[in-house]
Amino acid sequence: MSGAPDVDYTATSLRPDWNTLPPALHESLAVALGTEITAAAPPVGSGFTGGFAAPIQLADGRRVFVKAADDTMHAYHAYQREAEVVPQLPSAIHVPAIITTAHAVDGPPPAEGRRRWFAVVSEWVEGRMPGAPWTGDDFAVVTTMCERIAVAMEPSPLERLHTFIQDLEGDESPLQIPGQIVAGERPLPERLQPWVPRILPELADLVQLAPEAFAGEAATHGDLRPDNLLLDATGTCWTVDWNWLALGPRWMDWVGLLPVAQHQGIDTAAAIHSSPLTADVPPEHLDCFAGVIAAYMMRNADAPPPLGCTPALREHQRFYAWTFLDWLAVRRGW
Repeated sequence: MSGAPDVDYTATSLRPDWNTLPPALHESLAVALGTEITAAAPPVGSGFTGGFAAPIQLADGRRVFVKAADDTMHAYHAYQREAEVVPQLPSAIHVPAIITTAHAVDGPPPAEGRRRWFAVVSEWVEGRMPGAPWTGDDFAVVTTMCERIAVAMEPSPLERLHTFIQDLEGDESPLQIPGQIVAGERPLPERLQPWVPRILPELADLVQLAPEAFAGEAATHGDLRPDNLLLDATGTCWTVDWNWLALGPRWMDWVGLLPVAQHQGIDTAAAIHSSPLTADVPPEHLDCFAGVIAAYMMRNADAPPPLGCTPALREHQRFYAWTFLDWLAVRRGW
């Protein structure tokens, strides 16, 4: 491969149509909404799961957005977490409001083998994804949004959140991945830059700064990508998919956008020096974060996607590994 993978984030999902969802869920949603559902648009193409996600037209004139999944999918728990978190977010954060939720069971008795369904209904926001590719104007709007979120979320307004470091613990921790590749305990993923083997020892050392670099009391989104952002016609930036929150430094979500933005021509070095999020942050901390994300994306890049996820997930991970490593290469002279 001569360059990073080309990932179209508007077409990464494989979602079911409305008419394939069980009638019991249709009925449960109509009851929860207090009106009939008259039409459903085609599912959105973003994301990496097989959960249903589409705008729905209601008999009372409203248009809402519905996400639904059964209990065999990761999205089943993610959608429930989102329904729990969004009402707790500060009003300074523009996020589509949760309108209602619905439960259903698919199939006849007995209970064994029947699938449980969960649906969350949110406010519909007409908008577009930034970063396809990044422009200077979109980057400025999203940066301002990240700065506003950081103020609203530090200290965390939500209770009982794990720290980002706690979420990285375990046998498959990305903090161990570069060292394991160096030691020959796991293979280097295919189709990365040819110079990656040379920098792996430095990367293995860099990620060990994580306990220091990731210290913080801010509640972070944890998965802020362009396909989790919407820019509406007024220039307001909305955030969606709040189900991976963790405690960490206030700059974390914004810095996670920088390597791809730089890959698409944005001067992120100037942005780092000018933003109040990062102006006083040690460069090694930012590099450590980028290194950990790169290592996380390298972990399973060559494996089949997990149950309920699409093949595009692995190309996304390879793209992120590539761009985060490129970003580090510029900063560290690799």
